[in-house]
Amino acid sequence: MCRYQEVVERRKGGSDPAKETLDGLKPKPRSIVQAAKISKATPTQIKKPSVAKITTEKPAAAIDEPATRPSQKYPQVWPRLASDLRFNTLAKHAAVEEREEWYAEHSYYLANISKRASRYIYYILENLEERDMPADLALLPFVESAYDPFAYSHGRASGLWQFVPNTAKHLGIEQNWWYDGRRDVLTATDSALDYLTDLNKRFDGDWLLTLAAYNAGAGTVNKAINKNKKKGLPTDFWSLKLPKETRNYIPKMLALVKIFKNPASYNLTLPSVPNEPHFLKVNTGSQLDLAQAAKLAEISVDELYRLNPGFNRWVTAPEGPHRLLIPREKARLFASRLIKIPARDRVRWQQYKIQRGDNLVSIARRHHVDVATLRASNQLDSDVLQVGHVLLIPDAGNGVSPLKDLNRGLASTNASRIEYKVSSGDTISGIANKYGVTSKQVFAWNKLSSESVIKPGQKLIVWGKAPQHSDKGIIRKVGYKVRDGDSLSVIASRFNLRIRDILEWNSIKTSQYLRPGQSLTLYVDITHADL
Repeated sequence: MCRYQEVVERRKGGSDPAKETLDGLKPKPRSIVQAAKISKATPTQIKKPSVAKITTEKPAAAIDEPATRPSQKYPQVWPRLASDLRFNTLAKHAAVEEREEWYAEHSYYLANISKRASRYIYYILENLEERDMPADLALLPFVESAYDPFAYSHGRASGLWQFVPNTAKHLGIEQNWWYDGRRDVLTATDSALDYLTDLNKRFDGDWLLTLAAYNAGAGTVNKAINKNKKKGLPTDFWSLKLPKETRNYIPKMLALVKIFKNPASYNLTLPSVPNEPHFLKVNTGSQLDLAQAAKLAEISVDELYRLNPGFNRWVTAPEGPHRLLIPREKARLFASRLIKIPARDRVRWQQYKIQRGDNLVSIARRHHVDVATLRASNQLDSDVLQVGHVLLIPDAGNGVSPLKDLNRGLASTNASRIEYKVSSGDTISGIANKYGVTSKQVFAWNKLSSESVIKPGQKLIVWGKAPQHSDKGIIRKVGYKVRDGDSLSVIASRFNLRIRDILEWNSIKTSQYLRPGQSLTLYVDITHADL
């Protein structure tokens, strides 16, 4: 019991909060390895989840529903997870207790992530159970991405499971202008569990070494093991000299295992998440406008994107995957409506009359599509255009991208909350410029009208230094540390940014040299960054 648990128990008058939360829960009998031997378990053969396909009149609106299963023991997901956790036997280390106490003192942080996880946690647990893998791995996205499918790191890792482009390519995950499988809930989860299984075999069933390799790379872990062998030292995780990030990574994961095993003893209140599918997969059969799909399902575009974060554009990819995840209670409604819409009407089109000086590249940029789409949509055999001819171009709908909704609240989620005290001579526009935001944002954050007068001593809330950016993509704030050999042009190229934006966001001049280790703030459109 860590120090924080003791305090909580005293406050509750000596009652056992763990027992109150998990009263009557007993470990489920599983074919998985026993807890006492979990670090040296032999990986079992992968089993893919079975699904029963319910088909309407046409295959273009088929629903993949989980096969009927025996009644489950737990009506809620979190008690089910708690009963299946096994890594707590590996968590007896001072580094774990340190992270455990930090999480316990910041329980609101875990509560917020748990809300985000509620869409995905059941699906991940089901996949782990079908593969006979430890349920503890469902906590890995807490550490990797805070269960944000749009998370993007300074190392260009993306999605719930944080794959970098090279690893994704190695695993066969598709990445193109239309679609990034690293963010796709189904594709990324399947690939992550495949990858973890392979790593676990490589490290003889040792899950701590497996997780270390997932974070730092198998080569890095092997190198550390070989060094210790030559010196006659132990080769367990705690004895290896690994990168600092990896040395912190494992304690974070193990601390989460201890906390989710007994959440109430850490004063952690978890959201209600039924132990049943949150979404169903509907096979669409063709490309589909996502705003239209949301309307058919009677859900918001924002919710549709959070279930289908792999799509970079306002439509699904021409070459697939031709399926959408739809909230379970809306899936049949969506399928029944979609079946009535011909494929040709599932994407809106606009007509563009070719002007003198136009070329495919300029037209594609102007309309936020790629050149290949223009060629395919208009059956062009060459890039030669004739003035006056008309091109068909996919239409995002009134020129507004539904992706913009995913950037609302960017400042509140990704920037710091600043309490600004108004000084004599201050203006709203001046304060906005100082923090790199707009006057309109400052008015909104403080519930002021455009006619409001601010006074010296008045306190205003400003959210960080959020840049003004296009609403055509999904923007994430990324902290980047300058490396040896970096330059502004190299960094701009790496993240598909403009040099002048990097200069503005970080208040630096072109004449200033970048220093290795220097911290930069970048605002990256993750739908373009790795193209």
